[in-house]
Amino acid sequence: MHIHPPVQPDQSIERLTAVLKPLAEKMKVIPRKRITWDYQGQSQLYLFIEGELSILRASDGLLIATLYDPHLFGLAEMIQPVRGHILRAETDSTILRVDSQKAAEVFRREGLWEDVAALLSYHSAYLFYRDALIVQQGTYSVIRSHLQEMILLPEETRMRTSILEYIQERTHLSRSSVLNVLSALKQGGYIAFKRGGYLTELTELPERF
Repeated sequence: MHIHPPVQPDQSIERLTAVLKPLAEKMKVIPRKRITWDYQGQSQLYLFIEGELSILRASDGLLIATLYDPHLFGLAEMIQPVRGHILRAETDSTILRVDSQKAAEVFRREGLWEDVAALLSYHSAYLFYRDALIVQQGTYSVIRSHLQEMILLPEETRMRTSILEYIQERTHLSRSSVLNVLSALKQGGYIAFKRGGYLTELTELPERF
């Protein structure tokens, strides 16, 4: 069974971003730059405007998700600063930062806490979705889910990241486990990739293999 991700609350993100932009400061962001939650000793919210941005688990660098559309990060850290995740720009990206205390004041004044709750709920739901993809799943099921996710990416993005790198960053499966499954899928005519392991085609994958 294919697991569907939760629906992003775009309108809530738009409203929150609109009120924060006048307070925000543009950051200089280069590819592979890691972004933590504090700036000059103050907790920050980050407005991701354009580019490519990944969320990593701070303890081991496991890649939780990569985003390409406008988003807002730091709401959970503003309320419960556990510092369990960090952000990483994958390409030249436009990112703004704003002091979380100032942001909280604006949310209160503009009555936007319902939108804050909607975005926090989405983030929680996404973590449950991701756990469903990998926790207590067999190696093939995990790889299958990530291949189905990967083929939906723009071709330009797929040609920057090999299948092996994409899956390993998100699962920490061994290189040999991933390559064995990919080899079997290729022999079965289910998948095609160009030199370097860049995904080009994917047919309907079997539930079990």
